[in-house]
Amino acid sequence: MVYLCRMSFENLFGHDKLRKQLQQDVAENRVPHAQLFVGNEGSGALPLAIAYAQSLIASSSKSSSESVVDPMAHPDIHFVYPVAINDKVKKHPVSRLFLDDWRSFMKAQPYGNLFDWYQQINIENKQGQIGVDEAQDIIKSLGLKSYEGGYKVVVVWMAEKMNAAASNKLLKLIEEPPPETVFLLVAEDDGQILETIRSRCQYVQVPPLTQKDIVSALIDQFEIEQRVAERIAVQAHGNFNKAADLVYSDSEEQLFDSWFVQWVRSAFMVKQKKSAVNDLMLWSLEVSKSGRETQKRFIQHCLHVFRQALLYNYGMTALVFDPLSVEQFNFEKFAGYIHEGNILQIRAALEEAYLHISRNGNPKLVWTDLSLDLTRFIHKTAG
Repeated sequence: MVYLCRMSFENLFGHDKLRKQLQQDVAENRVPHAQLFVGNEGSGALPLAIAYAQSLIASSSKSSSESVVDPMAHPDIHFVYPVAINDKVKKHPVSRLFLDDWRSFMKAQPYGNLFDWYQQINIENKQGQIGVDEAQDIIKSLGLKSYEGGYKVVVVWMAEKMNAAASNKLLKLIEEPPPETVFLLVAEDDGQILETIRSRCQYVQVPPLTQKDIVSALIDQFEIEQRVAERIAVQAHGNFNKAADLVYSDSEEQLFDSWFVQWVRSAFMVKQKKSAVNDLMLWSLEVSKSGRETQKRFIQHCLHVFRQALLYNYGMTALVFDPLSVEQFNFEKFAGYIHEGNILQIRAALEEAYLHISRNGNPKLVWTDLSLDLTRFIHKTAG
């Protein structure tokens, strides 16, 4: 999946008011030394931060205008992102060792998520992080003189992946950086960032993209029909990365649909035959063999399908689009089992499983426990 990389203020889409405010801050030299851009996946928080960095560099440069500053190659813009060892980097992984991959990723998927990035650097089965070696690299880089004689900008993507050791090492630097040094932290879940870091940053809240903005961008970048773009925009829920994925026939989504149908069918059959429990155990084993990021994505997929089923059950069919791609699965009948009496329990169980998978819990045990919970929840009656 590839879409155009447009990260200058002039070329970004959506968030018109926020873009104008950031541009005005640069023009009036009202630039906080540490800012935290917070937005859900696909909201465009990272492209906004990069456009802001580009504008800062251009504003303080004696020889470059914003139109010619390449944020992916400029020596005064430093990028930091979660990494881990892979086939090429055997030890002490830091962002600069993955710079070519990062540039390729930004060119192809500027609205991409952490799973996409892990696939790019081939670490899907590992948990990337921003560690103490990275913090030391940042300190060293900022000790050098600015190439243009103006601003130096550090863009930290997925700042919630910064571990405690790195956070503590950077704390003083973020609080009192060298002159004309700006930290731009970008996060989806700022609650995972140490309070000592958060309290030293000015917040920039990035809301989800509107359906209108997504429709316009899809037509512009993919040249698809208006009606198709509108259908995709409804499904995307403000997430342009999801919208871009939906433009194509995604084999992963088909796999997730197959897993989901097999899962709920076995859960329904438990009351009728004992062998269905064994089917659930075998299913749990199969899913647990996939990468952790794949499992997390599957949980998000399940949450979406259950939500679609709830909407369908309560008559809001206009908001339900192509819920599953598996033939011979009666979605209407399935939706009748998802209601106010069990949806909160199902959602809580899925979110707890997501947390355990994220924290390196035993995936087979997580999926087995979740499957047994589902057999109870799915047979509950409404009210």
